[in-house]
Amino acid sequence: MELFLMTLTTGIMVGGIYALVALGWVLIYKCSGALNLAMGELTLIGAYVSLSFYSMGVPFLLALLISLVIGFILGILTERIFLDRLIGEPVLTVIMVTVGLSFFFKGIVELIWSTDTKAFQPPVFPLEPFRFGNIVVGQVYLWSFIAAIILLVIFVCFFKYTRWGLAMQATADDEMAALSIGISARFVYAAAWAIAFMAAGVGGTLLGNINGLNISVGYLGLLVLPAVVLGGLNSVPGAIVGGIAIGIMQNFCGAYLDQYFPGGVKEIAPFAFMAIFLLFKPHGLWGWERIERV
Repeated sequence: MELFLMTLTTGIMVGGIYALVALGWVLIYKCSGALNLAMGELTLIGAYVSLSFYSMGVPFLLALLISLVIGFILGILTERIFLDRLIGEPVLTVIMVTVGLSFFFKGIVELIWSTDTKAFQPPVFPLEPFRFGNIVVGQVYLWSFIAAIILLVIFVCFFKYTRWGLAMQATADDEMAALSIGISARFVYAAAWAIAFMAAGVGGTLLGNINGLNISVGYLGLLVLPAVVLGGLNSVPGAIVGGIAIGIMQNFCGAYLDQYFPGGVKEIAPFAFMAIFLLFKPHGLWGWERIERV
């Protein structure tokens, strides 16, 4: 029972970080209808920027804030330089451009920071774990989960209660109607990429504090895809629920199945689940199912 509870608790906390990265997938899909296959590299860039400033002696919170600002700028620049002219083009074209961006960003990261594993030194979070009865939870997991939830709440409030957030939702619902009332699609797409850069960067920074930071953290971008599919590709609440669900599943598979099937069942399980889930619920739990009448 202790193993079960510890695995469940850790899965929920890691899932909160997954949910933060999943938000970036959902934002870009809601606005453009395209999957951003460069999400993993966005997490890398934000994480390495935070690590660079922290290594210079900048306090962690300030380094994280600086990485958010830089992520916002990079998101706007990426959209303006590479994607602005693709508005109205076939979705496949946009997806292929994101594939190219994935390799481009990965090359930039390897050129600047190399492929060696780096750690936040000194450790950002105390090494002494929290104890809740017989359950032991590392402080890095707990504080990372709290930070992820705070940022998720901020992003959700932004979409529900601010003029910019409502404009983004309106464009996602019906682009032509949004254009007819004066909403700029170019602004919405740029804002979506900026927020995706910010969310992914924070997620990568938190995961870097848990396991160290190297080029393999970019794998997170694809690992979060099952969470996005589970919740629905255009559902913000679905991204949160899906991220936590995949975090729990991954940890349970690691705790109970890896000992019988060595070789990374923990990493494969989310994708196997996604393949089976799509057979029965192609649009996810809260995804939009478009009905076309002929």
